[in-house]
Amino acid sequence: MRPALLSRCALGLLCAASCISVAQAGLFDDNEARRQIRDMQAAFEAKLETQSKAQLELATQLMGLREEISRLRGEIETLNYENAQAKKRLQDLYLDLDGRLARMESTPASGGSASGGAGPAENTPEAQAESQAYENALAQFKAGKYAAAAKALADFVRVYPNSEMTPGAQFWLGNAYYAQKQCREAIDAQLVVTTRWPDSTRAPDALLTIANCQRDMGNQTASRRTLTNLIEKYPTSQAATQARQRVK
Repeated sequence: MRPALLSRCALGLLCAASCISVAQAGLFDDNEARRQIRDMQAAFEAKLETQSKAQLELATQLMGLREEISRLRGEIETLNYENAQAKKRLQDLYLDLDGRLARMESTPASGGSASGGAGPAENTPEAQAESQAYENALAQFKAGKYAAAAKALADFVRVYPNSEMTPGAQFWLGNAYYAQKQCREAIDAQLVVTTRWPDSTRAPDALLTIANCQRDMGNQTASRRTLTNLIEKYPTSQAATQARQRVK
């Protein structure tokens, strides 16, 4: 064979080998690219799934917060309603006391009373001053000036400790404290009514105020015990009727 022909054959084989190598390299590059694309897709999908889970958890937390806000709003509305009802009960008690005072003033004075000690004879300057002091203190309470009412009522109890109006003054002193959310002072004041004048018409209402204070202070057990005591000691009183509704 001629040398020139051999050279051309060798060159052809070399070219063919080079083409095969290039083709194999191209095939390798394509596979690597596809693998990298698949890896990127898997990473993206994993990241997307993580984000979706995070968004779902956030949505769940937001829903829980909305429900909690709704619950708190309901509790606030309930507390506002109970506060309004408490104020109304205090006003009703005042009106009831006012009527009793009017009847008491129209009745000739006796040597004493079931609710307290003897008072001064009617139509004397002392009796008028005593009655006026009591009426002024109650007027402060009725006007919603509870701090001023508490001071005036405390002064009345101190100046007239044996008056027939002192049990009522002590009772309203406790309610003046309660209206100012001074529950400990209110309880102390009402305990004086229930221990010193247990037969007073104000004693059942004093126990009810004590139970309200204990409830507001978060002591539900003590409040329920006071309500039960109220029902047992004064079963026919209006306060006992309210107590029964609360201990059901």
